[in-house]
Amino acid sequence: MGAVEGPSYRRAMSPPLPAPVPCVGVVCLRGGEVLLIQRGRPPRQGDWSLPGGRIEPGERAMDAALRELREETGIEAEITGLIDVVDGLFPEAGRHYVLIDYAARWISGEPVAGDDALEARFVALDQVAALVDWAETRRVIALAAER
Repeated sequence: MGAVEGPSYRRAMSPPLPAPVPCVGVVCLRGGEVLLIQRGRPPRQGDWSLPGGRIEPGERAMDAALRELREETGIEAEITGLIDVVDGLFPEAGRHYVLIDYAARWISGEPVAGDDALEARFVALDQVAALVDWAETRRVIALAAER
């Protein structure tokens, strides 16, 4: 018997994504406000999001979270706990991130955009829905605010 060729599922799907990249995000709260950055790079360039970024080789996730917070916003904070781990699948940008999101309490500093952030500012929690497009970011902020 000859081999029968079936439909190609690979052709119908988008190209495979690369291996996931471990990243951190920080929900930094100051009273009734949360710290947001406007993303300066893809994916979701121009969107309002959480400060964060890649974990460097040999770096602990919590250390990466505090480093990224300082680099992107100039803010000093204390990590108060793990909120959730979220898969960020962005096929349009060819990226897959595993986002480790931490809650943090603001200690000092006023936000100044740095690194790859276009803007950084504290926003009232009741304004998050109007600014943040990605439902996962809104959900993680709400979880942190409930603590």
